[in-house]
Amino acid sequence: MDKTDCIVIGAGVVGLAVARRLAQAGRDVLVLDAHPDIGMETSSRNSEVIHAGLYYASGSLKASLCLSGRDALYDYCAERGVAHQRCGKLVVATGSAQHDRLAAIAAQAAANGCSEVAMIAAADAQAMEPSLCCTAALHSPMTGIIDSHGYMLSLQGDAERDGAVFAFNTKVLSGTAVDDGIVLQVGDEAEPYPLHARTVVNCAGLWASHISGAIGGLDAASIPRTWFAKGNYYSLSGRAPFSRLVYPVPEPGGLGVHLTLDLGGQARFGPDVEWLEGEQIDYLVDPRRADRFYAEIRAYWPALPDHALQSAYAGIRPKISPPGAPAADFLFASHGSPHYLGLYGIESPGLTASLAIADHVTALLRSA
Repeated sequence: MDKTDCIVIGAGVVGLAVARRLAQAGRDVLVLDAHPDIGMETSSRNSEVIHAGLYYASGSLKASLCLSGRDALYDYCAERGVAHQRCGKLVVATGSAQHDRLAAIAAQAAANGCSEVAMIAAADAQAMEPSLCCTAALHSPMTGIIDSHGYMLSLQGDAERDGAVFAFNTKVLSGTAVDDGIVLQVGDEAEPYPLHARTVVNCAGLWASHISGAIGGLDAASIPRTWFAKGNYYSLSGRAPFSRLVYPVPEPGGLGVHLTLDLGGQARFGPDVEWLEGEQIDYLVDPRRADRFYAEIRAYWPALPDHALQSAYAGIRPKISPPGAPAADFLFASHGSPHYLGLYGIESPGLTASLAIADHVTALLRSA
C-alpha cells in the first residue's frame, strides 16, 4: 500500500488553494479528483464574482473569510496577472417596502468591516447607471469579477511548483480512519487501490458529505447532510448598458436574479434557486425558466427587450441547510480523527474566500 503525507480530495478552486498552501508549508501533497481536469463542478459554474462581504452574519466564517479572502485575492490577481476587474456593484431596492431590508444589509456590511459600502439615493445610482431603475441603492466599490479558470490554473501551477502532484480521473470510493492516518480506497470500483495518508482534507464540494460518510471510523453523526440548490443562468443577446454588477435585495436561498458581467462586458442573469431531489445532478437549463426572469429583471431594468435572454449554463450549490432554513455557515470538521478535515457547505463566497480558507485549513491542521 502506497503511503503519502497529505491527500486533498477535490481540485476545485478551494481544493487547489488548499493544496497550494499546504505545499507551500512543506507538506507532500497529492490531489485526487474524479474528473479529468481542474474545477469541473461548482468552480466552473458560478457568477465569477469577487464578493465584498456584505451579507454574511457577524462573526461567521463566511464573513471573516470572505473579507480577508477578498483582499488576498485582489493582491494575488495583481501579482500573478490573473484577469480581473474591480467594477463595483449596486444592490438596489425597487420599492419603498425594500428600504428597511436595504438598510439592514448596509448595517450588516458595516458590522463585517465593509466600511466602503454606502447607501446612496436613487438619483446617484442612476447617475452611475443611467438605465437603472431603483428607489435606493447600496454601492459596493470592492465587488469585482474574475477569470475563475485563469485563477485556478495559477493555483495549480503554484501547487505543482512546490511539489504537489495531481491525480485526475481518480475517484475516492471509501476509506478507513486508522491510528496513524486515513486509508482511502480509490480508482476503479472493481479493483480499488489503497492509499495511506497521514492527513486527508476533503474539499470535494458537492460530494464532501458523501465521501466522509463512506469513511469508516469517523463520527458519522457529525457529518452534515448536503442539499443541492441548482442555479440557472441566462445570457443577454446584445450588450447591456451597465458597467457595474446589479443585485436586487436578496431572496431566500440566494442573492436574487442579479446582473453580472464577464470580463468582455457580456451580461448574464442568475442564478435562481431550484432545489434538486437527492443527489441527482442536472445541469440542463430549461429555456422556459427564463420567462420568470423577465419580471424580476425589469424591476430594475425596465428596458430589457423581449426574447433577449438565452440559456447559458447552470451551477449547483452544496447547501448544508435544507430548503426554507437560514443559510448555514461554512463548516470545517474532523469527525473525531486528528488526521481528517472535511469542508462542507462551501458555496458562495467560496471562490472569493478560497485563499483565506486555505490559510484557515492550514491553521486547523497545525493545531490538530
